Amino acid sequence: MTLPRRAHPRPLDIAAGRIDLSHGGGGRAMAQLVDELFVAAFDNPALNQRNDQGAFEVPGGRMVMTTDGYVISPLFFPGGDIGSLAVHGTVNDVAMAGAVPLNLSAGFIIEEGFPLADLKRIVDSMARAAKEAGVPVVTGDTKVVEKGKGDGLFITTAGIGLVPPGVSISGDRARPGDAILVSGSLGDHGVAVMSKREGLEFDTTLVSDSAALHGLVAAMVAAVPDLHVLRDPTRGGLAATLNEIAAQSGVGMLLHETAIPVKPEVRGACELLGLDPLYVANEGKLICICDGADAGLVLAAMRAHPLGRDAALIGHCRTDAHAFVQMETALGGQRVVDWLAGEQLPRIC
Repeated sequence: MTLPRRAHPRPLDIAAGRIDLSHGGGGRAMAQLVDELFVAAFDNPALNQRNDQGAFEVPGGRMVMTTDGYVISPLFFPGGDIGSLAVHGTVNDVAMAGAVPLNLSAGFIIEEGFPLADLKRIVDSMARAAKEAGVPVVTGDTKVVEKGKGDGLFITTAGIGLVPPGVSISGDRARPGDAILVSGSLGDHGVAVMSKREGLEFDTTLVSDSAALHGLVAAMVAAVPDLHVLRDPTRGGLAATLNEIAAQSGVGMLLHETAIPVKPEVRGACELLGLDPLYVANEGKLICICDGADAGLVLAAMRAHPLGRDAALIGHCRTDAHAFVQMETALGGQRVVDWLAGEQLPRIC
């Protein structure tokens, strides 16, 4: 049953109001903020119980849970904002286990003085993303810190999901002979965000690829249940993610530069900024590693889905005691695709 909303003496002034410390103090102001902004946006039976947790029934099976924090700068970028990104990123972390995402939680750390209009815009965007994904935000928390002690808004999330029977996807399952696939062009998110970052602004028509990938994953699992590895290449991009998997599985990898999809705009921006597209973050792409014999079926399933129509086979796993990731270049040579020594694009998600 949906509980009635608590009555407050005067509605929030969304257009001109500002967050102050009372909004995180546990009193009437905080209750009003939660009711009029968060509960109104995320409205669902579990959340409307107004407990410190969301209660829900699930069928039996193996479950997964993930947690994440979002500190992206700027908060709004071409193709998205911190709210939609928080939903997409958390849903995707659950989906990379082959799981069906069920529910999310969200924690908001807000700096005193943050405009209520911006907070509403972000919360509404987050609510739309959750509704479109079919994965509700069932519980949450709000804290306010003094002005100068934060940076506008940070969001933390958790997500849970249920793994279908017979599915076992993990970063330690890559084997020599496996195919390496990507679901589309790389680096769109990182370049879109950097195009609006103060001090680095440049003209581009690119928008972030931020998207919830669980529908694409479901189509892939339906085609080939025995996928070995799924991973979304966020911070550190394709290069860092493949190095993680190679280390987990103890295999080497050989990539083909000419097969890796990168948009000309991304390549041009990376040349301008002195970056390598292989290390640039993505928020709506995935890497799939599967048995080489299954690659055609998986690729067909990916290309039949709107979020995988530009999917490509970019390399294969091989025996290598050092677990190196290497690449055949467009010029015919080979180079090692190594870990980054640091983070080339901080606060990208």
